[in-house]
Amino acid sequence: MAEKAHQYLIFETVGGFCGIAWNEIGITRFQLPTKAADATERLLLRRLPAAESGTPTPEVAEVIAAVKRYFNGKETDFSGVKLDLEGQDAFFKDIYAAARRVGWGRTTTYGALAKELGAGPEAAKDVGQAMAKNPVALIIPCHRVLAAGGKIGGFSAPGGSNSKLRMLELEGVQLAPPQPAQQSLGF
Repeated sequence: MAEKAHQYLIFETVGGFCGIAWNEIGITRFQLPTKAADATERLLLRRLPAAESGTPTPEVAEVIAAVKRYFNGKETDFSGVKLDLEGQDAFFKDIYAAARRVGWGRTTTYGALAKELGAGPEAAKDVGQAMAKNPVALIIPCHRVLAAGGKIGGFSAPGGSNSKLRMLELEGVQLAPPQPAQQSLGF
């Protein structure tokens, strides 16, 4: 079977430069922001070396507009975005579908997603691997999937777990303990 042609675009948001790639089926890759357009392009093309710069379809243009709204802190729902996850493991596709149901400002854990899919606690590692290999981070909201006990867990995007934390904070999720309502008297 011939490989589908991929096009891509690098674009700027208030969070930095993002990259998106698509084919005739849907979005195939999404690169979370870096500080420089050329760095984003390098990261995106590392996974899709044959992709060519292109003009977004109306559907892709709407996803780009939604990404910009997201990084401006506006509630955004990517669950209806058409994806092409061809080549992904079937269980990973199930994990990604479950992760897409975790809405704005909500979180879950690797173990909870495994349980939702009818797998035992040992499958939490598989969920973690799927999140680490997520080809369309943000659109499949892997940043909303935490380690056990509400710990931040890993994040393979530029900036690592700090980026994950910033994205969650954009959505109003606070993982740090709240500041005390009453300040100390200092004695």
